[in-house]
Amino acid sequence: MHDRAVLLTLWARQQVADDALTLTLISGDASFRRYYRGAGLIWVDAPPSTEKNREFVRNAAALAAAGVRAPEVKGVDYEQGLLCVTDLGDTALLSVLNEENVGSWYGRAIDLLPALAQVDLELEPFDGPFMARENAILPEWLLGHHLGLTLSEEEQALLARTFAQLTANNLAQVQGVMHRDFHSRNLMVYGESAQGELAVIDFQDMVLGPVTYDLVSLLKDCYVRWPDAVIEEGMQQGFSVLGQAGLLGATDYATFRRQADLTGMQRHLKAAGIFARLHHRDGKSGYLKDIPRTLDYVVEVCERYGELVEFGHWLTRRVLPALPEARP
Repeated sequence: MHDRAVLLTLWARQQVADDALTLTLISGDASFRRYYRGAGLIWVDAPPSTEKNREFVRNAAALAAAGVRAPEVKGVDYEQGLLCVTDLGDTALLSVLNEENVGSWYGRAIDLLPALAQVDLELEPFDGPFMARENAILPEWLLGHHLGLTLSEEEQALLARTFAQLTANNLAQVQGVMHRDFHSRNLMVYGESAQGELAVIDFQDMVLGPVTYDLVSLLKDCYVRWPDAVIEEGMQQGFSVLGQAGLLGATDYATFRRQADLTGMQRHLKAAGIFARLHHRDGKSGYLKDIPRTLDYVVEVCERYGELVEFGHWLTRRVLPALPEARP
């Protein structure tokens, strides 16, 4: 047992007044957090040097106040980076989805979006500088470190123009609270699978940004691809529920769909870079297989909108062929 696991176990024993308590490792994730189960609770090793523990605790309380189910924080040691939260079980939404039920489950998830977008929090804005930091991840980690590509001045200019378009699209939308990773791995089915409630996890990175962000994160999931009809149905429902909540202003559906598609493109380019960074910097190679799917979403958006066709052609000609054998 490594030192942090010992530290967490000793702290957990103090919290529940049980010197014999043992913790069982559940999993780690893309961050440096590790999760354990014991005494009917979840115990989290979240190193304070890397993890946003104060934001997690703050956001959990705000989500609960907004009526969005999330883990309830039962204890926290900010100095050592230790948390205790309620146990929502082991059933991630992704594990119960299939082509027959995905529409129903996604409908329930989409119904959460108005409440999520209106959570009462003062958050960092997902603004131009924020997006510039995210946009830099793709060329540094995927194009450079992973694929070894050296971009010409023309290619760099194309990338800059494209990111400027995507940034302008995100800033032009109605702004609301963004979960930022609202997808089927971060939604838990709490209770019986057929009738259970949906709860959100991994919400420490919430910011204030475009209202379509979480919808397209769900529908165009980096970890699973659903038929176009499922995506279109979800877009229509998102337009309806967000509009009924007064979160879309006078936006019509065609404009909304374009906004969501371009918002998703910005997210997917960032995600492809992060998957490469997880491999090269953090030694987590399991995400490499998701890069082709993630970039395929980008190519499809570029084919749909004329102003992005040039970037789509470049991506198809220059980047996709350079991907390793992980591409199916």
